[in-house]
Amino acid sequence: MSGNMNLTLKVWRQKNAEKKGELVTYPVSNISPDMSFLEMFDVLNEQLITENKEPVAFDHDCREGICGMCSMHINGRAHGPKDAVTTCQLHMRSFSDGDTIVVEPWRAAAFPVIKDLVVDRSAFDRIISKGGYISVNTGNAQDANNLPIPKIDADKSFEAAACIGCGACVATCKNGSAMLFVSAKVSQLALLPQGQAEAKQRVISMVNQMDEEGFGSCTNTGACEVECPKGISLENIARLNREFTLASILEEK
Repeated sequence: MSGNMNLTLKVWRQKNAEKKGELVTYPVSNISPDMSFLEMFDVLNEQLITENKEPVAFDHDCREGICGMCSMHINGRAHGPKDAVTTCQLHMRSFSDGDTIVVEPWRAAAFPVIKDLVVDRSAFDRIISKGGYISVNTGNAQDANNLPIPKIDADKSFEAAACIGCGACVATCKNGSAMLFVSAKVSQLALLPQGQAEAKQRVISMVNQMDEEGFGSCTNTGACEVECPKGISLENIARLNREFTLASILEEK
């Protein structure tokens, strides 16, 4: 694409979780197709500050697709129209001159709006604190060949560990389910021998906390896998269900 673009943004503005929000229209001009979506928002905010208006609050940190902070619902899709990218890696060449772009925060009961496009995702932190770790004292690091792990298991664990906890799975699920996130965090440890000591306690505690936080149930529509910027597989949800069922049976005995 050659030449800069003029765009119309419809951005969700909301003072806090208690106040009613609304979409506000902002025209932006001279946007380079090589800008990232967040850089375009920087231009918008500079424009608003110049006009003595309050800038739009939005989350960002690394801007390298690593942290998952850049959570925006863009034209009805989590992180925007491109697959396997976060918002900060989405470039304006994905849009056309004259486009209208609607930008909203994650929509989920468990992710209350803090302000504008910023939501409170601390529910994920509380789920992790219930078991997303290994607490055994292993002493000095062992030689790698002392803990033989089948490559297929190591690969699946690594793939699950790629989850960045951005919340796109929750935002795109019609039920606001966190099953893909929780299953990834359970899987990365359930597949490794180091995670076996606390496996039963871990899966029950994390699933119970997920339910307590108010996330919805999974109905296997698969939207979460499609919108996940790291391509976390639905296979992890199946593994979580197996782990939880087995742990629940053994707990009852």
